[in-house]
Amino acid sequence: MFEGDGKAKENEKNHLASRRGESHKSGTANLEEIRVADPTNSRTLDLFIIGGGINGCGIARDAAGRGASVALAEMSDLASATSSSSTKLFHGGLRYLEYFEFRLVREALIEREVLLRAMPHISWPMRFVLPYHKDMRFESDTPTSKLLNVFMPWMKGRRPAWLIRLGLFMYDHLGGRKILPGTTTLDLVGSPEGAPLQDRFAKAYEYSDCWVEDSRLVVLNARDAESRGAQIMTRTKVLNASSENGLWRVETQNTESGEKKAFHARMLINAGGPWVGDIIQTKVRLNSREGVRLVRGSHIVTRKLYDHGKCYFFQGTDGRIIFAIPYETDFTLIGTTDADHADPSQKPECTPEEQDYLLNFANQYFSEQLDRDDIVWTYSGVRPLYDDGASSATAATRDYTLKVDTSGGAPVLNIFGGKITTYRRLAESALELVGEHLDMKKGKWTAGVALPGGDFPVDGVAALVADLKAGFPFLTDFWAIRLVRAYGTQAAGILGDAREAADLGQDFGATLTETEITWLMNNEYACTAQDVVWRRSKLGLRLTDDQIGVLDNWMARRRQSAAAAAE
Repeated sequence: MFEGDGKAKENEKNHLASRRGESHKSGTANLEEIRVADPTNSRTLDLFIIGGGINGCGIARDAAGRGASVALAEMSDLASATSSSSTKLFHGGLRYLEYFEFRLVREALIEREVLLRAMPHISWPMRFVLPYHKDMRFESDTPTSKLLNVFMPWMKGRRPAWLIRLGLFMYDHLGGRKILPGTTTLDLVGSPEGAPLQDRFAKAYEYSDCWVEDSRLVVLNARDAESRGAQIMTRTKVLNASSENGLWRVETQNTESGEKKAFHARMLINAGGPWVGDIIQTKVRLNSREGVRLVRGSHIVTRKLYDHGKCYFFQGTDGRIIFAIPYETDFTLIGTTDADHADPSQKPECTPEEQDYLLNFANQYFSEQLDRDDIVWTYSGVRPLYDDGASSATAATRDYTLKVDTSGGAPVLNIFGGKITTYRRLAESALELVGEHLDMKKGKWTAGVALPGGDFPVDGVAALVADLKAGFPFLTDFWAIRLVRAYGTQAAGILGDAREAADLGQDFGATLTETEITWLMNNEYACTAQDVVWRRSKLGLRLTDDQIGVLDNWMARRRQSAAAAAE
């Protein structure tokens, strides 16, 4: 038996209602009931959003905060595709300067600090070490490379030091830094940063960007959107969307219960990520010329390769770059690749060739050579880039493109591309276009507004950890830091009145307890062990398959209990 008091049963009903796509706010009917009771359609939705990645959830949050009525449908778990498979950086995109993407870089640089202030629990500053050597080269088709080949042909595609320094100067000044420190020159000889590198690297440049927990970013945006009135429906597939009398009629099906529903909305937003093209063609059935280019980015995670907390920015002789980043305390993240990916329905995987490419790339820099035995995990995601006709996957623009189509009657906004760093600005741009078709009650509001748990200073993590340990002395350092980095100011509330670890219920391993799992299921849309150990956290790196199986079975039983209590 699970906790059986009245409050727990009410939470179970609320949890089940939210998973089914119903409002779990007291006294509110679901949308289908509203339509039956109100044939004038006065309660028709303003926006129906397809896709529960960062773009969809970011738009839902912004729109709900402006007073719009919003529903969002995600066919799987939130952030189950691209938005949990990034390199996990809020960054300006230093290499995009070579493509003269100055607007994109400037917007991203400005956003780093805007976002950092709003979510200091899941994002933090990080210093990046860029070792320099004379063999650094451009990709041959970048605009900068072509210019140098014309005016400085003797360079033969090499990146001169003055050019890298110029790029870093622009990087420091395009975005109006206030929190992050600027670029410095670093002597690698005898330094901690130089210790893991080969002796041929004596000089480096060090600059700033930020880390972000990408899948938690999506969940927190969804939670905030729901708190402002949006309906967030996971495991809900859109079957069909058709325009009727100036409105969209959207048919959905819960992929677990099979329950079907119909919604009416004044505008449709297609934030389907890798499936944006498929939605246009098979769900909305528009004759659109806009195309998406799917680019696979793969990463490897190895054992911890060095002791300091800085990231490396490595440049290859082929002109590409990769990062080596401290990851989850005991590991190092290395990525990413750029490869065209033909079919969104084909699950992206880090191929053996991509693994070897990343290992060989890293081995050009690290003194201790890596092989496949050093890899503990791999992951891969598909970036849905706007098809701008670029000659290679690497050269395709990372900027976002928003297109409103009214050819079907009611308006639909299709979202192409975008970077996780600029998701909030993308949402603002999307709502500007929405405002051309719908009357928005409020204007921009999200800049600087904290996400759940992020209402504390950028430099306040250590104080929060100390307070949490003082209130719950049984917490280890790792445990307390993990909770603060995941939940911020809400961590203490999750632990409740526990006085010892046993008060938190069943221990699933790696500091994951029954109390935390219950909270994640009730508040963060978690349904399965995979949702918890790979998206709400990365504890899958520390748990065995057997432990994950025990957790999955426990969560399944709890969901069955919730379903029975709700009937």
